[in-house]
Amino acid sequence: MIPTTNYLQELEQEIRTILSFCKELNTDANFIQKINALVKADNSNNLLFKTEHFLVSDLITLYDKFSDIETRRSQFTLAYYYDGIRNGHFADKTKIDKLNELVASEVFSVHLNKIKNNNKILSEKLKRGTFILQILEESKHVLCERFQLFFQKFLLLSFNLKPDSEKIQSLGLSQTTNANDADTLEKVLQELNELIGLDNVKKDIAELINLLEIQKKRTAQGLKNTEITLHTVFLGPPGTGKTSVARLLSRIFNHLGFLSKGQLVETDREGLIAGYVGQTALKVDKVVMDSLGGVLFIDEAYALTQNSLGNDFGSEAVNTLIKRMEDNRDDLALIVAGYTEPMKTFVESNPGLRSRFNRFFEFNHFTPAELMQIFESIAKKSDFIISIDAKEKLTDTFVLLYENKEESFGNARVVRNLFEKCIQNQANRIIKIKKISKKTLKTLTEEDIPEPNETQNQVSFFYK
Repeated sequence: MIPTTNYLQELEQEIRTILSFCKELNTDANFIQKINALVKADNSNNLLFKTEHFLVSDLITLYDKFSDIETRRSQFTLAYYYDGIRNGHFADKTKIDKLNELVASEVFSVHLNKIKNNNKILSEKLKRGTFILQILEESKHVLCERFQLFFQKFLLLSFNLKPDSEKIQSLGLSQTTNANDADTLEKVLQELNELIGLDNVKKDIAELINLLEIQKKRTAQGLKNTEITLHTVFLGPPGTGKTSVARLLSRIFNHLGFLSKGQLVETDREGLIAGYVGQTALKVDKVVMDSLGGVLFIDEAYALTQNSLGNDFGSEAVNTLIKRMEDNRDDLALIVAGYTEPMKTFVESNPGLRSRFNRFFEFNHFTPAELMQIFESIAKKSDFIISIDAKEKLTDTFVLLYENKEESFGNARVVRNLFEKCIQNQANRIIKIKKISKKTLKTLTEEDIPEPNETQNQVSFFYK
């Protein structure tokens, strides 16, 4: 009644990819404010919805337009998307029979109705039909086309339709816009330069751009060129901007004419490895096909080869990747990322890998001053200001964190977690004030900042 294991793998890959873009939009204060403004009148508790909330609501809206052809397959697909997007949970692919039994039960129908009733966001200001596309199209956002394709794929998978079907065309999802029309190389480089820290990475990228520009000029003059690979290794700890830089590189390569589309597809070991002989190669092929014309970004890539014994298919994934890197070298850039030493071991584990990677970008831990800049940037985007006393306490905190850091220290992730703790403390402090001024709502004081040792202890617990 519901699809096969391969179908579940396809659903999971779609969801994991779009969640990476949701993460990016959640850090875009302008986007979050604009999309929440559409429901402000209906949002009595004045809390901001995240992108994932709107995404699920948009999926339900689109799904309801096809209620006349609803099937058990479509019902399962909607529930699967909900569980993956909101809960990060994916059904066990080895228990197809039990999943079939569940979908056929009355309990499942009740569960699906609850999903639809409890997750639909209503708004009289919604004109486009879907919240996310309305805001992305208005701002000519570079992710607009990616979400269009995601919504289209959801409907195609749910209802077994074709892209040129009349119903799909009526929603305007079959006509993809060129997301790069509003994008320029100058804009991308400005975004790169605005990233905090990463001076050595920015220098490496500038030198790579110079090389690619000269290659184009030589080609235009009919001169021979040495073949340049875009495949790259990112080395360094988490939270240092590797995914952000990979996304910028995909756009840079596109503007320079070395990639045809410039999209980024993000995956990891779980997105590439299957549980049965022969399926891993198919899974890798699917991810590569989605990445053609852009960048395939594999985070913690060393995990592919760390469990080489038993029924592990990491070597199959690596061998398939090597072949695809060679076959599609003219319109695919593979970026693998992870901790420095494990990544060096990973690249050296296979001669085919080592020969295809000759470009290494090193991402260093952020300094205390840079961690402070990141905190201030997050605060500014979220409409907060920081008192002088609070800044002094934060400075002490970041110095302590830097002095005691280990390789697994989360850098910007730690800063974001600390910021959320600070605004929680602020809320607890001011909630009892009868008349709260705008300045009070915006200001983080020394009292709102956790003690440096408290933050250090939490970081040591989570990153060991």
